[in-house]
Amino acid sequence: MPRTLESLRSALPGLGLEVEVLVVDNASTDGTMEVACAWGARVVCEPERRIARARNTGAREASAPWLLFLDADTLVTAEHLAAVRDALHDGFVGGGAPVALDASVSRLYTLGLGAWNGLSHRLGLAAGCFLFARAEFHDAVGGFDERVYAGDELGYSRALRREGSRHGLALRILAIRPVVSSARKVHWYAPWQHALVLLTFLLFPWAGRFRRLSWFWYRRPAEHSNASVKRRDDGQ
Repeated sequence: MPRTLESLRSALPGLGLEVEVLVVDNASTDGTMEVACAWGARVVCEPERRIARARNTGAREASAPWLLFLDADTLVTAEHLAAVRDALHDGFVGGGAPVALDASVSRLYTLGLGAWNGLSHRLGLAAGCFLFARAEFHDAVGGFDERVYAGDELGYSRALRREGSRHGLALRILAIRPVVSSARKVHWYAPWQHALVLLTFLLFPWAGRFRRLSWFWYRRPAEHSNASVKRRDDGQ
């Protein structure tokens, strides 16, 4: 999270934007609140560990007409923020960006990420690590679906796109350099575990409604956990 907040701090000067940075502490036990406060962010607490709830809690506390949702391990640049500003100025309802990882990975994962970025652009589906929207339309669609534990950004993208089209506004996946997110889960889990998660959600689209089937987003392997590091891996 310090790297994410530092990237925001470095990207904002010169953009002509007044920005409020909120960090949703989603029942963490690793000092998230102290780190966020030290970096000048406003901390909002959400006790239920559910990604959609954390995002909605942050949105409810925000007062700006535009919203940008970031995961705590996602790095942005001035280029990304300027593209969001310009897209919303130009009348888009919201959108996302392509994603890259912060470490070298095997060709298999590189191809998989490329496939996601292609589908994201073609189908108008924003990755949850970087997703922006007009606050009025976020409210109009009821925010993220809190019935699910994972994949809420996909339904949100579709709902946002439908609501925007009723008002003549489109959703845009920005044609810019990818935002950079952590590759830690590539190293935490074996390829067969990644394949299992993918197959589960392809064959059982409602898997996200079950906490046990959404383990990939809420669990750390034992060798990467200890008493002082038990935070939600996708902190907003």
